[in-house]
Amino acid sequence: MERAPQYPPNLRPPKMQKKLKNMRGPEMVHNEFVHKQYGIIAESGGRLRWGHFEMLRLTIGRKMDVNRMFASWRVPPPWQPITKKGQGQRMGGGKGAIDHYVTPVKKGRVILEIAGKCEFAEVQPFLELVAQQLPFKARVASQEMLNSSKIDNHETLQGRYLKHIIQNNLSGCHKWLSPVDHKWFATNWVA
Repeated sequence: MERAPQYPPNLRPPKMQKKLKNMRGPEMVHNEFVHKQYGIIAESGGRLRWGHFEMLRLTIGRKMDVNRMFASWRVPPPWQPITKKGQGQRMGGGKGAIDHYVTPVKKGRVILEIAGKCEFAEVQPFLELVAQQLPFKARVASQEMLNSSKIDNHETLQGRYLKHIIQNNLSGCHKWLSPVDHKWFATNWVA
């Protein structure tokens, strides 16, 4: 993956707002395995930098048996610019220069998939190692674990109770809830 996106020579790289909505709420699209085997799933929202992609690539490339397994990325390369002012500069003077690029990730997004002729017991140790080094909470899951957690989520009453509480403003909860909580009914902070 490239450290920064490539722009034509006559185009200056655009600066961007934070756009925290790209990290809030559950992932609605990329939340299932394509190859139906094993992978790493984000447990909370966050941002992946180029160094995290390199750590993933190097660790998995070292530990994986390439004759029997393959890995596929499920997140795009870093595309969102993060700006920063130099140290010791005074306030004002416009937006700072682009410091680095990140990829925003929502809760429940599949980050990486491993498939091929392998068992969960042999890929779990190095996937756990990688998941612990990511800048947000992540877990290693298999297709069976993903299916059982979806069944548990549908049967869980806590989500329905929270939705009822928020919609009916019980105990005056609207005073301390954010607009994001009103939209997703607090699913981004309920386990």
